[in-house]
Amino acid sequence: MVTTVDEFNVYTKLRSKAEAQLQSSAPRIRGDWSLGVDALRLLHRLSSHPDNADDALKLLHELQVHQVELDVQNEEIAANERALAEDLSLYQTLFDAAPFGYFLVNLDGDVIQANFAAAELFDLDRESIEGDPIDTLLRTRSRPQLVGMLAEVVRSGTRDACIVETDGPEGSRHMQFVASLSPERTHILLVVRECVDAE
Repeated sequence: MVTTVDEFNVYTKLRSKAEAQLQSSAPRIRGDWSLGVDALRLLHRLSSHPDNADDALKLLHELQVHQVELDVQNEEIAANERALAEDLSLYQTLFDAAPFGYFLVNLDGDVIQANFAAAELFDLDRESIEGDPIDTLLRTRSRPQLVGMLAEVVRSGTRDACIVETDGPEGSRHMQFVASLSPERTHILLVVRECVDAE
């Protein structure tokens, strides 16, 4: 297996950090044994021949450094997980509390997720929308226009928009849908708003 320069640099930095931490910090206790002086004394006692002592000490040092490397990696992983959880919470809040209606649909046009504003705009419970084709929210004559626009967005990868009609409690309403393809090209992102000035 070939190790890239970047992987080697990451390993070198990790090893240097572990070495520095090992030299500057007090011995860490693992069970009944410490990884410091007590472990060295134990290793000396267990060595049956003085010629093996240097090798045993080198091995112990390598094990200590490896343990510290693992501790550093675990701390970094935990910090990354906390940061990701905070980011996810922030973006979920932005999605849910946005003032415009947001839909996430698959490439076939089925709703994966809707925010509260989108559900309110169509006077529906947002869980009831999920899994349904997005065009079922529209009047029958407007459905081909939205479906065609979504197909064009998937084909071209460019943003597009259309104005369509839907039924509301007080009659027909015009809605503007703006669609773009996700960077991974696996979902369509839709923003919808009511066009109060549409004819």
